[in-house]
Amino acid sequence: MRLRQIALVSEKFLAVRDTLFDLLGLDDGHVDPKIEQFGLQNVVMTLGDTFLEVVSPIQKGTTAGRLLEKRKGDGGYMVIVQVEDLKAERARLERTDIRTVFSADTGRGAAIHLHPRDVPGAIASLDQMKPPEAWYWAGTDWDQRVARHVGDIRAAEIQCDDVGEIAKNWAGAYGVPIEYADDVPLLKFERSEVRFVAINDDRGPGLRAIDIEIIDKDALVSVAEQLGLERYGNTVKVCGIDINLI
Repeated sequence: MRLRQIALVSEKFLAVRDTLFDLLGLDDGHVDPKIEQFGLQNVVMTLGDTFLEVVSPIQKGTTAGRLLEKRKGDGGYMVIVQVEDLKAERARLERTDIRTVFSADTGRGAAIHLHPRDVPGAIASLDQMKPPEAWYWAGTDWDQRVARHVGDIRAAEIQCDDVGEIAKNWAGAYGVPIEYADDVPLLKFERSEVRFVAINDDRGPGLRAIDIEIIDKDALVSVAEQLGLERYGNTVKVCGIDINLI
């Protein structure tokens, strides 16, 4: 199991897309026209062999739109973990109280999204690819448009009211034990993790930060300064989240 994709939600889609392209060192991303059926537009960016997606509502009444209102603007939306056997994971989840709100299976790629009331903080998704090295949500040629300034996404950080309880919910969702680093509960996957921290702002529970490997820090910092992005230490704020450069 590994953290393979993070999705963000934004009100100003084109501005955030262009900012992330410049910041991360990208010329292009993958657009999925099928996502329009959910009232959204999107772009999926390749970071190493992980992926960063931005979605934005194009009609009223979407889950993403309600999240924008609830959390007072742009922010984190979804955490996608790649699994080896989705059928087995589904059977395991059926033995819990965790509900599924969406499922899809194209034959090559499959996914289930879990109910945010059962697994709070972000939409938790379990996805399987055939073959595992593929990632069809980013197209078949995703490896032809890889970010130059950064590598893989290595962590997602979720802020929540009851850190211990929410960590237990996520552990049950993915069937992995809770571990701790400096008293912070987290779930460890292959070369990646999801950690849980107390709320530190007025936006309520949500996906508040991601860790990304840095390849060309000078180039990234230069772009951040040119764009006037908020930055402190090795952290840059974009689309309502902190991007920690590791």
